[in-house]
Amino acid sequence: MGRSPCCEKAHTNKGAWTKEEDDRLVAYIRAHGEGCWRSLPEAAGLLRCGKSCRLRWINYLRPDLKRGNFGDEEDGLIIKLHSLLGNKWSLIAARLPGRTDNEIKNYWNTHIKRKLLNRGVDPVTHRPFTNTNPSSSSSNSELISSFHRKNSSSSDEEPSSTWRLAKLPDLNLELSIGPPLPQQLEANPMLVNSRAEEFKHARRIPWPQNFELN
Repeated sequence: MGRSPCCEKAHTNKGAWTKEEDDRLVAYIRAHGEGCWRSLPEAAGLLRCGKSCRLRWINYLRPDLKRGNFGDEEDGLIIKLHSLLGNKWSLIAARLPGRTDNEIKNYWNTHIKRKLLNRGVDPVTHRPFTNTNPSSSSSNSELISSFHRKNSSSSDEEPSSTWRLAKLPDLNLELSIGPPLPQQLEANPMLVNSRAEEFKHARRIPWPQNFELN
């Protein structure tokens, strides 16, 4: 059987934390330590689930949290750790004292990834893009815009086959084969002789045996 959810009570609070709840959580952890998060809310007198208490403590109430912007040294360390660990933010946060995994993940997606793209570095593989010049300072957005410009110009020069077919007129010709007109026979007497020879040849064709008309 799977593990039961941490909050099964219908009256558990799920909204924003109040100052009174923060004070109760801080006071309990200072007195008893973190312990088991599943049993902590009931012991602390909080109508919260264990996961909510853990996230509130780790991301907001911990006394060793480091507030403020990230420095250049932290940026370099995050880039180096990400190249080794990937998106394992909890492991990266363990090597940056005072920073949380959620904070590092948000900072990576909003700042560091853009910084690497501006340098011409792939934020996934941490290697320079193969289609860019390392000495060039063009950003990734310029590469994307140039790619779209090339596609638009090629589409203007070479229309699609569907468009070309749509431009063709519908002649709607009805062709039929019939005997030559009298004017054609008068203009070319050879047509009379050729038609006569064809008729003689047709009469020499043997009729198939056991042929019955329905």
